[in-house]
Amino acid sequence: MKVNLITLGCSKNTVDSEYLLRQLQYSGFKVYHDRDDIQADTIIINTCGFINDAREESVNTILQYARARQRGEVSNLFVFGCLAERYQHELRKEIPEVDDFFGVNNLKEIVEKVGGQYRKELLGERIITTPSHYAYLKISEGCDRNCAFCSIPLIRGKHQSRPFKEIIKEAEKLAESGVKELLVIAQDISYYGLDLYHKQRLPELVSELANIKEFEWIRLHYAYPHNFPLSVINVINQHDNVCNYLDIPLQHISNKVLSMMRRGNTRQQTYELIKVLRREIPGIALRTTFLTGHPGETDEEFARLYQFVEEMRFERMGVFAYSEEENTFAAKNYADDIPEEIKRERAERLMELQQKISLENNRKLVGKILPVLIDRREGEFMIGRTEYDSPEVDNEVLIKGEEIRAGEFYQVRITHTEEYDLYGEKIS
Repeated sequence: MKVNLITLGCSKNTVDSEYLLRQLQYSGFKVYHDRDDIQADTIIINTCGFINDAREESVNTILQYARARQRGEVSNLFVFGCLAERYQHELRKEIPEVDDFFGVNNLKEIVEKVGGQYRKELLGERIITTPSHYAYLKISEGCDRNCAFCSIPLIRGKHQSRPFKEIIKEAEKLAESGVKELLVIAQDISYYGLDLYHKQRLPELVSELANIKEFEWIRLHYAYPHNFPLSVINVINQHDNVCNYLDIPLQHISNKVLSMMRRGNTRQQTYELIKVLRREIPGIALRTTFLTGHPGETDEEFARLYQFVEEMRFERMGVFAYSEEENTFAAKNYADDIPEEIKRERAERLMELQQKISLENNRKLVGKILPVLIDRREGEFMIGRTEYDSPEVDNEVLIKGEEIRAGEFYQVRITHTEEYDLYGEKIS
């Protein structure tokens, strides 16, 4: 029987889907991922429920396949993931065409419902759905932080670090399969180890991963700024294959807004952390995220944030407009009284500023020769990334050439740039 698994949302969902695909494959199913050209007997949708836009995409995708099931084009339709975890009762009522709904931790139940046999011995084995040269490695689940705006602890539960040796074993399997770039992910990598080992073990973990020589790049995503383990700095400096790159969502800079967000850090602590990171890791690319329109963000508070972004000139940045999430601290305690158009207008202003900063930063790279990992071909260009860029969210390098292959590293001279794209020529 053919199974087509559709994945929506973040890279953590991608990893969950990859585990499920391996289990189904071992049970004898012919598995596909995100294929619209396959007539599958069973459709499984891994949903996102983080913010309103993601929920809408998930619901629309479910409805699309529910209609296909009504037309007899699909025999079985199953839904799991974050949206199903939070709104299972409502979804069952509103979309009865779905055969069953499952939460985020029900892979065993899904496999058995589809007709397979769940096997514990396959833990850590995956079918990689990204290009074969890079893969995500999830080191923990859930989150113990108490950010006012965030629904992740309500969906994914409390922080659960994966055992150290289990992570290393999975990483070694990824290396054996040909993965060259490892993207270390979690809702909060800063917290890794505190629950299992009563100390932060991220530096030790990254150092051990760096000793797996098949990984030419190791990239760190989603580090919480409060109580960030500063000894990670030494690990980045000691290992050439740990990228000079850190994804560290800051969310805001106003003390008032940070306090209302329950972030645990202050404006001064944020400045100090950035200062230390940039001083101790010369040339580091910092990726961050900000949230506009959170309760308490006046015009004055937003102006402080705008000035901060202008001053810090982050190498990579994303912005979200605040979305009130049911049962979060903010939803229960604050009025969502900033008009939607103001939230989005502020987000757009920040991104317009970042676009200008990104262009100015990129222009400084013209004439430089950088190592570039090629991801794919698009038309006449091969598309790659530098060590300062993560897949799908950061800058890309466009190169013309017939003798350039995906999954390989090349030395590339940057010839000209745009806001988020670099153009180059292969040197070697």
